[in-house]
Amino acid sequence: MSNLESYQNELIEQAMSVGALKFGSFVLKSGRVSPYFINAGLMNTGPILATLADAYANTVAGAFPEDKVPFDVLFGPAYKGIPFAAVTALALHTQHKRDVGFAYDRKEAKDHGEGGKTVGAPLAGRRVLVLDDVMTSGKAVREAIGTVQAAGGEVVGVVQLLDREEIGQGDARRSTVTEIEELVGAGRVRAILQMRDLMAWLESKGMSKELAEMRDYRDKYGLKA
Repeated sequence: MSNLESYQNELIEQAMSVGALKFGSFVLKSGRVSPYFINAGLMNTGPILATLADAYANTVAGAFPEDKVPFDVLFGPAYKGIPFAAVTALALHTQHKRDVGFAYDRKEAKDHGEGGKTVGAPLAGRRVLVLDDVMTSGKAVREAIGTVQAAGGEVVGVVQLLDREEIGQGDARRSTVTEIEELVGAGRVRAILQMRDLMAWLESKGMSKELAEMRDYRDKYGLKA
């Protein structure tokens, strides 16, 4: 397994320290019983937000360079995606000298004041990069893409906190990432961490029991070649 970037190691370790990343037995929305679970809502302190911002910004800057895949707005789906978009916009400015707006949606459209379903930078006619937490079946990110498109924006890519690298909703030979890339473009779905990165980290820490459970899960639900 390849070596992890420093920001990946730091993010995993900080997520473990605050209980946002756990290893054990967890029933997912899909009904699958997973040996690990990540709750991005627990990443709610200054130190881990700083690490998260750095990780998102580095991933975005590397995967979506300004001269090849430009974008105007970061979109964070409500609710967990909202702070992701805000801190990443800040980190892109301070660390990478890229100035972009950020926006997010409401769970229900507002019918007074400024109205509408989205808040922040306007989306109409803009190129939008969606930030999200965890992709399993891809249902949530599909909804986010639909929200951006309904507001007149063009989704040029997706960056997630964790790609579970699991089979998608249909053909077991196709991953969720492949399915979403059919909506936004080949190579335009990226992640800070993948399941293989968590496995590499477990291996480096000598956590053999957890690693074996991860391998079993990957054999059952991972993308089949």
